[in-house]
Amino acid sequence: MRLILMTGKGGVGKTSVAAATGLRCAELGYKTLVLSTDPAHSLADSFDMDLGHDPRLVKPNLWGAELDALMELEGNWGAVKRYITQVLQARGLDGVQAEELAILPGMDEIFGLVRMKRHYDEGIYDVLIIDSAPTGTALRLLSLPEVGGWYMRKFYKPLQGISAALRPLVEPIFRPIAGFSLPDREVMDAPYEFYEQIEALEKILTDNTVTSVRLVTNPEKMVIKESLRAHAYLSLYNVATDLVVANRIIPEEVTDPFFKRWKENQQQYKQEIHENFRPLPVKEIPLYSEEMCGLPALERLKETLYAGEDPSQVYHKETTVKIVQNNNLYTLELYLPGIAKDQIQLSKTGDELNVRIGNHRRNMVLPQALAALQPSGAKMEDDYLKIKFA
Repeated sequence: MRLILMTGKGGVGKTSVAAATGLRCAELGYKTLVLSTDPAHSLADSFDMDLGHDPRLVKPNLWGAELDALMELEGNWGAVKRYITQVLQARGLDGVQAEELAILPGMDEIFGLVRMKRHYDEGIYDVLIIDSAPTGTALRLLSLPEVGGWYMRKFYKPLQGISAALRPLVEPIFRPIAGFSLPDREVMDAPYEFYEQIEALEKILTDNTVTSVRLVTNPEKMVIKESLRAHAYLSLYNVATDLVVANRIIPEEVTDPFFKRWKENQQQYKQEIHENFRPLPVKEIPLYSEEMCGLPALERLKETLYAGEDPSQVYHKETTVKIVQNNNLYTLELYLPGIAKDQIQLSKTGDELNVRIGNHRRNMVLPQALAALQPSGAKMEDDYLKIKFA
């Protein structure tokens, strides 16, 4: 299965790009599912048809679905939700408040990852396209296996065994005092099962022959910054980006004076997109005169985007940014093929690393782990600029 994740700042058009990509893949004969994991779903509006939690046929070889976090919650976390609700009700909250608070922050994002893993394991589709939450913040959850691995294996697993053994002895005393029962095995098993699924999914998402991220952006300052930040976080977790889509570019044929300043600014920002994401390929999409809703509009977008190409291909196989940690030292590796070290100038301002090569400048927004540190040295090795932070 091929996994393609569309991400970007909210409102940049990633849902339309995801839907158009699905149309082209289906046209080429791939069984394709476009799955929206964004809590603010708009995939149904893009296809101009009703979609639900379960995949629905849009046209031959193409299915669409919108993740229902509550249905996933009940299927994957139901026992834990009921237990937390019981505990909260025993502490005085009413039923509605207890049920709402039983859904822990970030659970819908975790369910999106679990849903991806389930489709991958089932192998029904050839291509899975994910219309993800803005900026792909859900992918930060991929750090859970690394952060929680020791805790889950060394502490949580033994605790499960101790809890199962002591529960029959302690329950008769505990329940009358606390007003609720101790967690049973089903409740205790759920967190570890989640951990195992996300750990397995991490191996899939970090395999750049299987999974690619496509960053959708607009030629605007704040949107470009957010896209650079998303790229940095994806690189931190070794998730490969293979394509950047610059959307809503005002066409040359628009000559109304009202748009003159907009067009001038967009020219500058288009150049920044190409420079800051180099050597990633960049596809440009014009600002259309109609909404991208319904299959006819998406067909037009599909032709502009791919023009006979196969969207399931890996557009760029080399990881352009790597972040390597060794003890308390970090090394940021930027892929700069054919560039000599003496051509490169580095500076850091706040959470931005500025890389200048001749007349070209690349501004990279650093993840938090590096933003508080200072560069302590750099060298060129195997077409990578390796910058040490200490």
